[in-house]
Formats: sequence, structure tokens, C-alpha cells
Amino acid sequence: MSTCFDRGVLAYNVTYRNGSGKEEPVDAACLVVYIEHRRSNMLFSELKIGDIVLRNRIAVSPMCQYSSEDGFANDWHFVHLGTRAVGGAALVMTEAAAVEARGRISPADLGIWKDDHIESLARIAHFIKEQGAVPAIQLAHAGRKASTRPPWEGGGTAEEDNGGWQVVAPSEIAFASNYPNPRSISASEVGEIARSFAAAARRALDAGFEIVEIHAAHGYLLHEFLSPLSNTRNDEYGGTLVNRMRAVREVAQEIRKVWPERLPLFTRISATDWVDGGWNDGESVELARALRADGVDLIDCSSGGNAADARIPFGPGYQTRFAEKIRAQAEIATGAVGMITSPQQADHIIRTGQADIVLLARQLLRDPYWPLRAAAELGGEVRWPKQYLRAKQ
Repeated sequence: MSTCFDRGVLAYNVTYRNGSGKEEPVDAACLVVYIEHRRSNMLFSELKIGDIVLRNRIAVSPMCQYSSEDGFANDWHFVHLGTRAVGGAALVMTEAAAVEARGRISPADLGIWKDDHIESLARIAHFIKEQGAVPAIQLAHAGRKASTRPPWEGGGTAEEDNGGWQVVAPSEIAFASNYPNPRSISASEVGEIARSFAAAARRALDAGFEIVEIHAAHGYLLHEFLSPLSNTRNDEYGGTLVNRMRAVREVAQEIRKVWPERLPLFTRISATDWVDGGWNDGESVELARALRADGVDLIDCSSGGNAADARIPFGPGYQTRFAEKIRAQAEIATGAVGMITSPQQADHIIRTGQADIVLLARQLLRDPYWPLRAAAELGGEVRWPKQYLRAKQ
């Protein structure tokens, strides 16, 4: 049956051209096997972005670990991220790394705001690359959702006598009653923060990362600028859509000054606030178009996080339609994320053109070797670590 795959290009009238160029009918059973073979390998097809080639379409989504001291990566981060590189994912992305100390979500967050952070991050990036995966890092500023306690400590405000600090935001609007009251930042401070993102990107390059992602989602600082729910400014950073997009665009532009053109730049957005009068998917398309012009290569499409009372219709693939819409209308590569759990579901997303990559989070916490299992189920090719080959059969 395997010889069916060597017969040439199938025509729509279910024929193939033999070695002499003559059309001959294709056996029906062979056609079914051929189609299934073609369909099942989409998740494990390569993707080239800039000069970087992903070995498949599976990415490790950024997942906060709340396990750092003074922003430093440690053995926990090395094992957490390294295990998923060993597990076969094509792209392994760190959790949100703060570009300023005050930009951390909690005092235990990862950071990249000083050169001292480079060495421990470089160890991780090097190991990820050794496993055949692409090392990536998400750059972030938590804005009004900063200075909070880790989830297992109950969340809410981290007071200044318990490691907390004064938080900043586009406007003096707290995210929720148990969150800090922010100070509104000046226009000049916005520029300083954009340059902090660029300085962090330079450090990421020095550490050996090959993809940088701007975090502009989930109610953190850049998302706060985008949404009318959190941005009531009347200067050049507020009001109109063009003005509300300005901070994110300036960050992308500053990063591209130091981040090589050959290396991909991603941006994670919340495609909608899930609240009337908030940020919406139509505006996300406009943002994606603008960011494409600023040198962004892929939009990582999440949602929510900026309204404490939002009613989000959680379910398998509930955000995938945003990736599909932005990909089609903004003509930019996209990533789909959110309750993607089965190999068949992930393959379907790629095969039907809804997104260019899938980003998995909780599923990869449950099963770090999910890509290896997915390849076995779908008939895809994936590199097993030589140390684990005895388990492949």
C-alpha cells in the first residue's frame, strides 16, 4: 500500500500520472490511505518564519511559575522548560519575563530587566536549542495587575511591607477591589517603558533566544492601553483606536531596532474583552494589520483578562475563531491557544487554516511528552531524544 504515495500528483478526478505521464485510475482504498496520510501530518509539518524553522506546529505557551527571586531563573525553570523541549514541542516559550521590576505580576515573577538575568536564562535557551526546539521568551509589564501575591497564596494585593510596590497604568482604575490602586503614567514614561522592552529584547538576544513575544494580553499594561475599559486618557495614548494602539506599536518599533529582522517577533493579544464597550475582535484585526507593518510576524490570539466580571464561554477551542479571523483579514500568521487538548483537535486547527501554530499550556503541564504521543497517534514524524528511544516502540 505504501507504493500508493509514490504515484505522483492526484487529480480531482481521482487519477494519477504514471512514470510515462499517462493518467490511470487510483484504487479507492489507496486514495483513502493517501488522504489520511496527508491530513494527519499537518500538525507535524515544518513552519519557516524569518530565518527560523519550527520542526512542527506545537508551541509551549507562556505559563507563569511564580518561582523566582529578584527575577532570576533557577533550576525549576530549567527543568520545567527543558522537559517540554525534550517532549517534542517545536517552540518552547518562557513565562512572562518582566521588563521592569515594577512590571512583575508578583514578587516571585521571572525578570529580564537587568543584565544579571542573562546568564541563568542563557542556560535554559541553550538546552532548549540542543533538543531541536526553538527557545522563545515573552516580554511583559503587568501594569495595574502587578504587585499581587502568587495564586497559591490567595492572590490579591501584595502590600509594600510584603514585597509589593506602587503599580502604574494608563488610568487610575484598579482591576478589581482586591487589586492595587494604580498611578497613571505620563506620556514620557510610556516611551521609557517601550525602551525597557527593547533593552529586554537585547538581553534576550544575548541569552540565545530566537523568538521574542510582546505580551499585550490578559489585562496587563499594553492591553490596558488598548481597551477603553482601562484607558480613559485624553492624550496621544487614549481615545481613538489609533491612539490606544500607540503604546503597543511603539514597543514593537523599539524592539525591532535591536531585534534582528531575521528573527521572529510575536505579539500575544486578547482578541476581545468579552464585555460590551471593551476591546473587540474587529479592533484586534486593525491592531494586527498595524503590527504587521511594525515588523511583527505572528499574532498569538488569546482573550479576556481585563474585566473582572467578564463572562467567558470557556470550551474546547473557544478562542480559535479569533486566530482564524485575524489570519484571514489581517493577512498575518496566527497562533491558536486555549483548551486545545487532543492531537486530532490540534491537527484540525492547522489543517483547516485556522492558525499556523497551536500553543498548549495546561495540557503540557499534564503531559510534557504530548507531542511524542500526538505524533504516534497521527502518524507524524517527531524527533525522540536518543536517551528515550527504547520507549518509542
